[in-house]
Amino acid sequence: MGGGQKRKATYADLEAVPPHRVAELVDGELHVSPRPASPHARAAGRLNAQLDGPFDQGRGGPGGCLLLFEPELHLGEDVLVPDLAGWRRERMPKMPQVVGFTLAPDWVCEVLSPSTAVLDREKKMRVYAREGVRHLWLVDPLRQELEVYGLEDGRWKRLGTHGGQERVHAEPFTPLQLELGLLWAR
Repeated sequence: MGGGQKRKATYADLEAVPPHRVAELVDGELHVSPRPASPHARAAGRLNAQLDGPFDQGRGGPGGCLLLFEPELHLGEDVLVPDLAGWRRERMPKMPQVVGFTLAPDWVCEVLSPSTAVLDREKKMRVYAREGVRHLWLVDPLRQELEVYGLEDGRWKRLGTHGGQERVHAEPFTPLQLELGLLWAR
């Protein structure tokens, strides 16, 4: 009899993780990561600052989005915590008062850290594709790079890679000229 079979992690396992850690359930496994280091936190905060006014609040831009910082997503049996996520207002007119969102976002952004890059690029990207997330950004603050993906026929298609001090118009936020240099500023 096989004694090497692992027990499937549960939400109770996730809840038992200390609050200073980030816990996620992916493919039945509990993944625990440290809180982001300063380059990661800076890039996520600066990106949110550029997108929030024009797309969530409608100040200087089209509005029409609900953007959240580190929402807990309950997608099937998986529980993911992207760095940023956004829903079109026609899909989520009001923000529900919940711990975990069961409606998959339209856009997610994962800021890569050495400790999370493999999980973000492999398992989490598969879950996002399975759930029909239409746009995915991977931000690498150490390489100073933004990768933009769109979902086509259930698969991720890389729409562009940008870096350094570039100013870019990236889907789904093409009306905005995103200043990448601000994400890496010390």
